[in-house]
Amino acid sequence: MIRLPQFALSGVVLVFVLGGAGAGHGKTLTFFGWSDQHVQVDGDGAHLLPAIDAMNGLPGRAFPEKIGGVVAKPSFVFGLGDITEWPSHAAKTTYEQLITKRLKFASYDVAGNHDIGGRSPTRTVLDWLVARHGSLSYTFEKGGVVFVALFSEYDENLNSPSQPISAKALAYLRQALAKVPKGKPVVVATHLCYDAITNRDDVVDALGKANVLMVLGGHYHKANVRHYRGVDFVQLPSPAPNSPDALTVIRISSERLVAVPFDYRKGAWVTDERKILDKAIKGPVAAGASEEALESVR
Repeated sequence: MIRLPQFALSGVVLVFVLGGAGAGHGKTLTFFGWSDQHVQVDGDGAHLLPAIDAMNGLPGRAFPEKIGGVVAKPSFVFGLGDITEWPSHAAKTTYEQLITKRLKFASYDVAGNHDIGGRSPTRTVLDWLVARHGSLSYTFEKGGVVFVALFSEYDENLNSPSQPISAKALAYLRQALAKVPKGKPVVVATHLCYDAITNRDDVVDALGKANVLMVLGGHYHKANVRHYRGVDFVQLPSPAPNSPDALTVIRISSERLVAVPFDYRKGAWVTDERKILDKAIKGPVAAGASEEALESVR
């Protein structure tokens, strides 16, 4: 059962925007991203409402002057796992209802460690994700950019939030990237963030020579940007209680990628440079020209 009290905006979400006024040539593709929603076991998801309402209200908001343009209407929302505190049927149902009835945009999700069920595992959320996306790891394309949603198994026996990206996940990543035409821009998204990944070199090696614009992660709830061996790792924030009240907007054009957080409790852009990414890229040649799903890699 969804609990829907009316209260002021709080919590965290992340927004991605491809293109936009002043961002380069071609159409724009906007997508919002968030992670670690942690809907409670009893189905209480009230803490997600401020983030969802913020996403619904973001289109049309002006970017900081040095970035220029406005946030465009998103094509989809990307969630990077820990949808549930524990994967109960009530928690899954609340999340499903919120993203299909309250959220105004389509949604893609990747499972996190909480969605597996820890030492009391259940397939409730995993089976729901397979039903929605065809597989726990999957690949799709929007606006000339390939998105690789990467599920990585989590080893509870390590007793640590820091984990390696699994061998199975790395194999999927290599296979998926091998199917991407040379130079085509790619965004990789998985639950673990840079600070939590213990085999970063293996991850970067798996990217090979693909034109990977960034690797998205969640897990640690706070927005930040890390740089490692020429790869930018962007960490998505969380709308869970006691998490920062911010969201990050990322805009990708044919020449530029900008990621800047927005504090939606204060209604102001975040100015901390450690959380902002602004770089030249080789982006989509014809943004918005292709929105087909890629062949699934099993």
